[in-house]
This record gives sequence, C-alpha cells and structure tokens, in this order.
Amino acid sequence: MLTGLDRLTAQDFAPLRGQNIGVLVNQASVDARYRHALDLFLGAGLQIGALFGPQHGLWGHTQDNMVEWEGGTYRGIPLHSLYGEHREPTSAMICGLDRIVIDIFDVGSRYYTFIWSLALTMKACARHGIPVTILDRPNPINGVDTEGPLLEEGYESFVGRFAGLPIRHAKTAGEIARWLAEAHIRGVELEVVEVEGWDRNLYGDETDAPWAIPSPNMPTVETAVVYPGGCLLEATNLSEGRGTTRPFETFGAPFLDGWRMAEALSDLPGCVLRPLEFMPTFNKYRGQVCSGCFVHVTDRRAFRPVATYLRIIEEAIRQSGLHDASELPITETFVHEGAETRLPGFAWRQPPYEYEFNKMPFDILIGNGEMRGKLGL
Repeated sequence: MLTGLDRLTAQDFAPLRGQNIGVLVNQASVDARYRHALDLFLGAGLQIGALFGPQHGLWGHTQDNMVEWEGGTYRGIPLHSLYGEHREPTSAMICGLDRIVIDIFDVGSRYYTFIWSLALTMKACARHGIPVTILDRPNPINGVDTEGPLLEEGYESFVGRFAGLPIRHAKTAGEIARWLAEAHIRGVELEVVEVEGWDRNLYGDETDAPWAIPSPNMPTVETAVVYPGGCLLEATNLSEGRGTTRPFETFGAPFLDGWRMAEALSDLPGCVLRPLEFMPTFNKYRGQVCSGCFVHVTDRRAFRPVATYLRIIEEAIRQSGLHDASELPITETFVHEGAETRLPGFAWRQPPYEYEFNKMPFDILIGNGEMRGKLGL
C-alpha cells in the first residue's frame, strides 16, 4: 500500500517543483520508512515558503483543549500555528504561496481537529485562489463502518466545523476534503493524491501503513478504535484516561464504582469492561485514585464505540442517583488539577471547550441538542 506521500516521493516530487509551497503537517506525516515529509521535501530541494501546524503543534508537544502553541521558524522557514490566535491561515501567512500541500493523519472521528484545520486552510486558499494538494492516508479504523448522529446545523464548532458528517465517518482526509469542496467550500482548486492499494475493510494495524503517534493521547490503533465514543467523556466529569498510558480505553472517577459499572454493562457487544483503579498523572483528578474500567475491544466488527460510551455515561448517571436529565448538574470545577476537583457524582462539563464559549461541550460533540436530555432517563 502506498500513501499519498509515498506516491509523490515515487514521482520525485515533480508536481511540486518550481512552486513556492506552503505545507501543513505534523509529526505523523511520515512515509513507509518513517521519514518525515519535511525532510523529504527539503532533501529534494523543494521551495517551502511557509509551514503550518495543527492542534498539538508541529511535533505534537502540547496537550488537549485550548492548550495553544505559538509559531516561529523551522530551519529558517516561517512556522504558523493554526491552533491559537488563528485557526484559519491569514492573508499574510499565505501571501506569495503558489500551492499548499497538506499531509495530516486523521483517525476517523469527526471530533479530531486536524480535518478542521484542513477545512479552514482550504477555505483560506479558496478565498485567495491558491490550489490545495492533499496527500491522502488510509482511515485507521476502516473505511466502511459509520456510527453516530450527523452534525446538525447550529452545533458547528472546531470539533465539527461543517454540518452533515457523522461521528465515525469512514472517510479519509482526502475524501473529507472532496466532500467539503462539493458541499461547503466551493471554488477551491483541489487535488488529492490518493492512497494506492488500500483495502477499506481493514484497520490500520492490519495493513502495512506506518503509525506514528498523531497526537499525544492517541498512542495506538486501539485508541483510535474507541475514540469515537471515548472522546464524549471529555464533556463530562469522568476521566477519559488522560494522564494514564491508555487514554480513552481507560475511564473512571473518584465517585464511580468500576465493578458495578462492569457488571451493569456486561451485555455490550464486541467488548469487555474490566474494572480497575487508576491514578491520573495529569488532567482530571491528577493524583487521585479513580475507580473505573478498561474497555477491551474483543471484536472490532461488532464493537460500536459511540453506543458503548453513551451506555457508560448512562450508567454513571444512574450511579449518581440521578434519574431525570434535568437533575444533572453542570460544573466547571473538575477540569484540571488538585484535590478540590473531587465531586460527589456525575456532572456535565460546561463551556468553554475547543473555542466554543456558549454551547455545551457534549452537544457539539454529539452533534445536536437532544441527546443530552435523553441520557439517564
């Protein structure tokens, strides 16, 4: 199998020669031999006028949710952050560029912000008449299975910029770019260098595609498999396992009973919940013992991550003795560190979240304003 970067390398980068290009990449933009795209481009003598990096930085050095990073230079090339003051390239950033080349590693979930950095870069390029080339990569959780509600109008944010995409979307970044060009960002000149030899039914670790950690809390393909559901926990006061070595597969809270949770959800298809205790080293409940579970996916084809983690939220609500959605508290005190963050029971996270200061975090993640009221009834 050849990624878009592999195919461009095989052409000795001929389509890009003689142009002043901008490049949007991060640390996972590697070829089959784990050589980084920037090293390949610079080694081939391509002219790079500007670099752009998405959330977490060019090399994945910052953590989640509005932990911004600043640009600067890299090997003398201007480096612009698209996760900070600006999330869309400004006119000054792209002035003088002949083309922008994008090679980002998406993990198959609408929440993953890299595709929205891609979208906003496409939008800027459409406005300025700059062509965009996408070097495509396979979807690591397969290109067949979809799950979850479509994002509804009125709930757009940086974890879902344009309506109409389900949570688990089964698309590649290049396919999303084409959908955006057809439905939302008309007028952009788009070229997609497609993946060659990809079986859409396969997961990333069932292929020879390279896996370089695309973001700090996405260490393995197994993480990506649960992420379409696990990310929903960010909108609650349950720990989604940040501060452990297996985020999103691990979840819990000081007030939760993991053993009761595992017993109540023993009927979930395609997975087993193993009760445990853990102590996060950062993020929610840093330094506190949490009771919870580890989600072992035993059958990926049967496993439904969104449905699974909605059931987990429902059970957490029940354990808190809350039987009506109107009873659920909204809190802002649990998000970060310190003993004062221990709460008596389940609560929803409130804004701000991923640069949305008004809408509830759960609503923009699930994609509508109805689901939150249905849980726990």
